[in-house]
Amino acid sequence: MDVTSLNRVAQAPPATVPAIPADQVAQNRQVIQAVKALNGSQMFGQDNELMFVPDRQTQRMVVRVVSRKTGEVLSQIPPEYVLRLAENSHQENT
Repeated sequence: MDVTSLNRVAQAPPATVPAIPADQVAQNRQVIQAVKALNGSQMFGQDNELMFVPDRQTQRMVVRVVSRKTGEVLSQIPPEYVLRLAENSHQENT
């Protein structure tokens, strides 16, 4: 059995991951520490937590208050409709 062609596929070059600038890494750490401190203080209630997450469609960062018990998003900044408006505007301009 000839497996030469299979070996060539396995030798594909590895995908490159773009490097994150050092100042961005430091800024991300500060945000993580601040969120942990706020969640530890239970400022948003005992059963809720603050989250910073990228929106799946626009990749813009959003701030959410989420129920720890249900995972329900109780509040979000910017609101979903603002993200969709920005996405639609971007699509119209491209």
